[in-house]
Order: sequence, then C-alpha cells, then structure tokens
Amino acid sequence: MPHETETGSAGTPDGCGHPGGGAGEQSPLQTRAAFLKNRSWESVVSLNRGACERGAAQHGFNSETQAACREDWEAARERELSLGETFDFLRAYHRRAPFLFFNGNTFADIGRQLAAVLFADLPSARRRECISAVGHYIAGVLDKGSLVVMVLELCEAFGFQPGDRVMTLRGSSHGVVVRLQPDGRVVWKPDEGAMELRALPESLRRERK
Repeated sequence: MPHETETGSAGTPDGCGHPGGGAGEQSPLQTRAAFLKNRSWESVVSLNRGACERGAAQHGFNSETQAACREDWEAARERELSLGETFDFLRAYHRRAPFLFFNGNTFADIGRQLAAVLFADLPSARRRECISAVGHYIAGVLDKGSLVVMVLELCEAFGFQPGDRVMTLRGSSHGVVVRLQPDGRVVWKPDEGAMELRALPESLRRERK
C-alpha cells in the first residue's frame, strides 16, 4: 500500500530476563502466551488512525480485507502462541493490509511495544536493538532467520574470553577480544584497524561462524 514508511531504527548483565538468556537455551522467541489478549481490534484501529494523522493521510479501511482481518484478529486474541509466531502473525497482517495506509507502521508498532516489555531486562542498547529488529521484521525489512539470530545473540550471556570473535551490536565492525579488564570492560581489536578499543560487554555480541 502507498504511504508506508519504514520502521524507525534503534536494536541483563548476565542475559535476558526470560528463557533464552544463554547459548544452548530456549530462544525467547519460543516463549508462549496469549500475547495479544489485551489488544482489541478497536485498539489496532486507533493505532492506525494515529499513524494516519501524523502522516497526513486519510484513515480508512481496505474493503476487501478489513472484515476478515477483524474477525481473525478477535479469534486469535485468546490463542496461546509463541512470541515468534506472534511476530509472524503481525507480519502477515501487514501484508493483508486491512487499512488504506500505514499498515506496516501499525503492526510493527504493536510488535515493538511487545518487545519493549518482554526484553525490558536487557541493557538499554541491547533492548533498543531487539525492539528495532522486531519492528523491521514485521515491516518486511528483515528476514526471519536474521531476527532469530539477532534476538539470540542480544539475549545470550556475555562471558567473553580472549580470542573470541565479536562484533558491534549492529554488525558494522568485527574483531577479536584481546583481554578483559578488572572493571569488566572488554579490550578488543577491530579487523579494520590496529587500534585496540575498550567496550562494555553489553555493547558487543558474538560473531557467528
């Protein structure tokens, strides 16, 4: 649909505050609950109306899909889904486009609000990256595999050791851990430069092979 805008970019000291805090454990995306139980269709309509007002677009419904979307949404509210399935559901609604404009913004916003609560125990930088990744996935900017990897890496325990391959949260720089300081900071050397950098462990994530 026209007038869609991209979702805004954002992405525990020892791990996430729900299942999936460390490597080899259950992914947070597998946590199950009725995540949409308190989200009536009227509240979804209200979100879209607000997005249209901010974007100076006409608020309205897609006559071909809105009725079915409303019915399916209300039926789904009581269903227990995994968090990953919930994000899939919201992505599907973006594509079904029940509104004239800003479908991506509307359903990505719901996903970001859920992520903000469910990843609340993460350090702020990691929490922002998780929220951003969820929004971009629902809006169709990020694929499912990338979302799964990012959430696992951002929620896993740190435990870096010298020689570990690491990268910045957004993956813009890669390097290797040189040593750990007594204050807990990580000294690491980016591949693209000779200078050693110091960082808080929550500002880095492991580089997957």
